[in-house]
Amino acid sequence: MTETESSRQDARDAGDRLLAEHVSEDPFAAAFKATRMPMIITDPHQPDNPIIFSNRAFSELTGYSQEELVGRNCRLLQGPGSEPQVIQRIRQAIQNEESIACDVLNYRKDGSPFWNALFISPVRDSGGTVRYFFASQLDFTDVKDKQMELAKARSSAEDEVARRTRDLSEALEARTLLVHEVDHRVKNNLLTIASILKLQARITGDPTVRRTLMTVLERVEALSIVQRKLFTTDDVTRFDIADFATELVTDMVGALGREDIHLTFDVSPVLVPAIKASPFALIINELVGDAVRRGLKDGGGTIRIEVKRLNGHFLLCVADSMEPMPVNQEEQEFSRLILDACARQVKATIERSQEGSDTVVRVTAPVEVYDEGEHH
Repeated sequence: MTETESSRQDARDAGDRLLAEHVSEDPFAAAFKATRMPMIITDPHQPDNPIIFSNRAFSELTGYSQEELVGRNCRLLQGPGSEPQVIQRIRQAIQNEESIACDVLNYRKDGSPFWNALFISPVRDSGGTVRYFFASQLDFTDVKDKQMELAKARSSAEDEVARRTRDLSEALEARTLLVHEVDHRVKNNLLTIASILKLQARITGDPTVRRTLMTVLERVEALSIVQRKLFTTDDVTRFDIADFATELVTDMVGALGREDIHLTFDVSPVLVPAIKASPFALIINELVGDAVRRGLKDGGGTIRIEVKRLNGHFLLCVADSMEPMPVNQEEQEFSRLILDACARQVKATIERSQEGSDTVVRVTAPVEVYDEGEHH
């Protein structure tokens, strides 16, 4: 008898002794043999801790007959896909005489893989000495495959989301760069137009032509301020009316060099879509320009600017205490036409009133509600 045959015979003998300890009526022996759960028993006191008994369910799971299993170590179920880390954990638990539960990829006799939910536990005698190791198995390949399919699908979905997010980010960046480039070019074109108007106004000898050119120049410069602000802001989709009105009015009155014209502001941030920036800029320019034209007389006065949000609307109010003086009717009519056209674009209403010595113009327009905390 060879050494291998001798070892396998020892394993069979150990299995026979184990069964001999239990009479045929013993529920343990009957349940072990009849249960549908694959089970084996190994003997750690023999070399290589061989299988000494297995039930029919284990043979049906693995494809090995009981005769082929007895005397061999459980590693015969291992294969190329079995994870070394899991195998090491099993070995360590047996060495330390501890229980272990783990999932391991095993292989049947025909080489087909299956996922094995393995549980190993030491069996001790009354003195606490480990006599056997008991192991149960459960084939959960279908569950594992579904888990792997779900994991693969989740990974694919995450990759797709990441790809789409990257594409959207790149598209947004390209769009932002394009908008900035367009704004930059518009700004440069407006500056070029302003330079031409200034040059023409400087060389013309006709006072009427000069005055007309200067009023056109004022409107072009108002639009230039809008473009500059849109170009330098982080968010090119929104425009702060209050910030713009403060800068424009300060620049307009400052350019007059009139220390007797005083400005007061009562403004709070009101954000509107950038597409409405130009009409609002011209509205503010015309209202302040009208106040200045009506009050260019010694003694000056005060111009008050108010910008605030209402429920779903915002109010732009320009009031002045200028002492009235005659104005050019043609200029006045042209300014009114511009005001009316811009008001229609932004769906605004314009109300003029005389309150004591003050001329008051209130512009009320619908405005989209933005979170002012997002405004930088």
